[in-house]
Amino acid sequence: MEWSADGIILATRKHGETSLILEVMTRERGRHLGLVRGGRSRKMQAALQPGNGARLTWRARLDNHLGLFAVEPLEMRAAGLMASPTGVYGIQALAALLHLLPERDPHPQLHEGLETVLAHLGDPAIAGALMVHFELQMLAELGFGLDLGECAATGSRQDLVYVSPKSGRAVCREAGLPYAAKLLSLPAFLGARPEHAAEVAADESELAGLDGSQIDAAFRLTGYFLDRHVLAPRQIPVSPARDGFLQAVKRAL
Repeated sequence: MEWSADGIILATRKHGETSLILEVMTRERGRHLGLVRGGRSRKMQAALQPGNGARLTWRARLDNHLGLFAVEPLEMRAAGLMASPTGVYGIQALAALLHLLPERDPHPQLHEGLETVLAHLGDPAIAGALMVHFELQMLAELGFGLDLGECAATGSRQDLVYVSPKSGRAVCREAGLPYAAKLLSLPAFLGARPEHAAEVAADESELAGLDGSQIDAAFRLTGYFLDRHVLAPRQIPVSPARDGFLQAVKRAL
């Protein structure tokens, strides 16, 4: 069994004295693991840092084996990511989210979204908004997408300021005001917007004007549904990197 594809390195873990198990995200084959022999050598360490892009060739005797990776570096992003708190925490938070996906299950739009978020992690305002949209994208890919395009009560697409914690649907101000204490806040930049990070990034001028309170409210919204539908049922705690990323964004803003 053999295939080759471009991928993004998510994480590594030690295996034996000299090797690493590499976790990557590819467009065609999703999240994939493989062994890199000699991966702990000084020569290989720089290439195998999270966030880097690489050309990967995977080989195994049978398809269900762990297999071996041959790695050719393509884009060395890691040094740039380590230069800012949003970069350091951001790649860890992204990897923790993608680790929730079944291995070898293709998610091409998530791969595209990951590329987009990584390209903007050095700009806190834009990175914060894109990370929220990536979390919305994750929820949708896992089968728990939110409906933020119209009011659940009236069908209106105007003045959407709340989200129902039960249905995950938007609620307009007029319909939701009597129940405001029980509803989640919907920041204006999320309402009726595409949930794919790659599409959202096209409007950088609007994202650059966001403040810390809007980003904070957006993370509370996505965090609630991630915990309810994905993390709590699996008894997985929220990644500390997610809070580290949010705090870094708010300090920068």
